[in-house]
Amino acid sequence: MLRMGWTETCVTEQRVGFIRDWKSGTWTMAELCRRYGVSRRCGYKWRARYQQQGLEGLRDRSRAPRQHPNQISAEMEEKIVKVRGKFSRWGAAKVQTWLRAQPRPRQGQPEKIPAASTIGEILRRHGLTVRRVRHSRVEPRQQPLAHAGEANRVWCADFKGWFRTQDGARCDPLTISDAYSRYLLRCQLVPATDYESCRRLFEATFRQYGLPEALRTDNGPPFGAPCSAWGLSRLAVWWIKLGIQPERIAPGRPDQNGRHERMHRTLKQHTASPPAANLRAQQRAFEQFRDEYNEQRPHQALGQCVPASYYQPSPREYPARLAKVEYGEGLVLRRVQSGEFCWHVGRVFLTRVLDGETIGLEAIDERYWRLWFSFYELGIFDAHRKRMVPPRRAKDLVGGPTSVALGAPCVAPPTKSRKKKEGPSKRGSMHPEGDC
Repeated sequence: MLRMGWTETCVTEQRVGFIRDWKSGTWTMAELCRRYGVSRRCGYKWRARYQQQGLEGLRDRSRAPRQHPNQISAEMEEKIVKVRGKFSRWGAAKVQTWLRAQPRPRQGQPEKIPAASTIGEILRRHGLTVRRVRHSRVEPRQQPLAHAGEANRVWCADFKGWFRTQDGARCDPLTISDAYSRYLLRCQLVPATDYESCRRLFEATFRQYGLPEALRTDNGPPFGAPCSAWGLSRLAVWWIKLGIQPERIAPGRPDQNGRHERMHRTLKQHTASPPAANLRAQQRAFEQFRDEYNEQRPHQALGQCVPASYYQPSPREYPARLAKVEYGEGLVLRRVQSGEFCWHVGRVFLTRVLDGETIGLEAIDERYWRLWFSFYELGIFDAHRKRMVPPRRAKDLVGGPTSVALGAPCVAPPTKSRKKKEGPSKRGSMHPEGDC
């Protein structure tokens, strides 16, 4: 027996055949619907669509609603764009607040003001916003910030945001103040915000006022280095070698250095609104402000006394030559070369800012070691995986800093060497087996 296969046709072709048979006049609507297996309602619907739109009306239509109940009208979208054009610095929330404050029409249903997220999407669609670039963040400091209970206990340093003088020159003032007395030690223009320029200014300040116990800054360069381990910068390494504890506030928390930031606001009002004619005149304005701020201007936080009455130079003088970093008993010492130090038969990358320096490793247990550079704790080293533990995870793995003097003697890991050193090695000193 011969079997015929099914004829494959699309839905649109069947609708075209349905209309062709209907136009022939041979079939009634009821007979056509039975022949094509559709209801009469469906048949009359396709006939009506053909009469209105022709063959295009027989195509499938989207089931999505043509209008959304919360759809923004074209008039409201145009109004949002005009507000942004008038106030180019405003964000979506400010545009929303401005629209709500405008008078509403008395007659008719007033149009609802869109949400801030909807306004932001409209501004992005029209190319009126720029996405914020995500910068690499410095690892946050794990130890709490020191309390400024006396003069020279904590100094604060920061760049007061650059601006241009009237002749168009860029002005980058670096400010240094004492957190306890609010005494403004320096307000000086620097040619560049790099390590060399800042070191020269800090060195002049140390020679004049002595050394503080701690220096509090933000995380930006040259105070912090986002690409370095734990944000350690060359400037911070120099401070540590001078016996100064570097302190970095948490990212996005200028309130942790609020005294210095509040001084910047007063500095801007007195010296940069408007700016001076040129850089030399701007520096004179900074010096006049510093004299007035320290010697004449009463400070509310000091009981309406001037900062000069609370400040006195530090007894710790700036040394003529940097002393060699020394470590106590119970530490295994390693020298950093090309950013790495030797461990067993391999090398572990630490940071390039410590090239040529000696670090100390203190054993916590059989696996974890605490790394020190002078008195500054660098972090936790995982000897099994031969890598540094992230600061947040290290805080959970081990407790706070331990006392090096009370720690048990550390045993240096074995390393390859051609000649075996005779006699026991001294703890806390460099030995050939541990140096590359």
